[in-house]
Amino acid sequence: MDPKHPRDLVEDSLEMQIDAWRAHLRRSRAITAPDVEELEDHLRERIASLEDQGLSEDEAFLVAVKRIGAIDALTREFAREHSERLWKQLVLSGDAGYDGAEPVATYGSRTMWVALGLAVAAALAIKVPALFGIPFDPDQTLFYPINISFFTLPFIAAYFAWERPVPASSRAWVAAAFVLAAIVVNVFWAGTPADETADTLTLSILHLPLTLWLAVGVAYVGGHWRGSGRRMDFIRFTGELFIYFVLIALGGGVLIALTFALFQAIGLDLELFAQNWIVPCGVAGATVVAAWLVEAKQSVIENMAPVLARIFIPLFAVVLLAFVVTMAVTGRGIDVEREILILIDLLLVVVFGLLLYSISARDPLAPAGLFDWLQLTLVGTALLVDVLALWAIGSRISEFGFTPNRLAALGMNVVLLVNLAGSGFLLLRFLRGGRPFTRLWEWQMSYVYVLAAWAAVVAFLFPPLFGFE
Repeated sequence: MDPKHPRDLVEDSLEMQIDAWRAHLRRSRAITAPDVEELEDHLRERIASLEDQGLSEDEAFLVAVKRIGAIDALTREFAREHSERLWKQLVLSGDAGYDGAEPVATYGSRTMWVALGLAVAAALAIKVPALFGIPFDPDQTLFYPINISFFTLPFIAAYFAWERPVPASSRAWVAAAFVLAAIVVNVFWAGTPADETADTLTLSILHLPLTLWLAVGVAYVGGHWRGSGRRMDFIRFTGELFIYFVLIALGGGVLIALTFALFQAIGLDLELFAQNWIVPCGVAGATVVAAWLVEAKQSVIENMAPVLARIFIPLFAVVLLAFVVTMAVTGRGIDVEREILILIDLLLVVVFGLLLYSISARDPLAPAGLFDWLQLTLVGTALLVDVLALWAIGSRISEFGFTPNRLAALGMNVVLLVNLAGSGFLLLRFLRGGRPFTRLWEWQMSYVYVLAAWAAVVAFLFPPLFGFE
């Protein structure tokens, strides 16, 4: 393939900057999608005018953004002029849809009823196996742990495929991904006894949802996966969905407890009914409802995941620093026990998530500040912990040989090591004024493919490679 002309590279860089500017502007509670489009038109007109005056594209972009106004000040001005929008979005019902830039959903709208219909469908679908004598009890069968993803994720993907203008080809690919995955995992593990302790089975159950989540992402972005802004929106959606689902689960737990107490007052025990109906149906339906809630309120309420990331990044940085210093002072290394290594991997995944959501909430045009140095501290300490964990895993492998769990842990640590190293390098270059912040944005967005690919390898290739043991 012929290399790109330098002019094409410059244009790509300009589009990346406009994409980041537009994505950040869309997250405002006061500025609607049509407002964003109008402002983008003004921005492009100013850039073209400044280029005609002899400025380079990068210079024209920076000057045009400065003349239009700082994003935070711009959103405050819109909020003052259009404050009634917030109340209308919060309390009024209306139509909903996808306008090509940002999803809009309100209470009482057709979108809400479609989401609730899919939630009910998911709740009913999870009980279909019971008609064939398959109980919702992992002590009796592993059918549900193996297939739980197929009772939840396809309905979320269907919701977005209906709401967005997803091309027919993208819908076909998403549907094919779920069907093919269902066939493969059930061919691998159908009829597996409930007391099966195969490591590859556990790894497949844990990594399968991560792989299929990428298919949901294709439906979420409307089939346009190449735009980094839309991929970042999907990352934000993932964090918000987790938070909303946890809140719904906590509320549901309280409701179930009160219902138990109420019916026990008249001598009725609902434990069996809750185990067979309320819990499985509630979990399946709540995932779709949580997805709708994230979409319904994302333009009205500030995203929670990035806010929580900014709160916990300093705290995690302190914890990791204390951990590294304690190791140095005491001379103790990381225990090579499997549970400890899993805990270290989980910690590094959390750090990756915190960094990702913090980046998603940052204005890419803002100058470097104290919080960016805190992020660099977190990345540096996490990188050191990852290296120490890799050393411990390598020692265990050299002593006892390869197993599915050790290879999976090794691969995940290498994947996270590369990500943290790249993030630290780009963040340091940004802090020193050598690279734009959008480079870090693009790096993180590209890494979504790497994580999904590794999860697919573990879920689908590890079982036959290790003889299903």
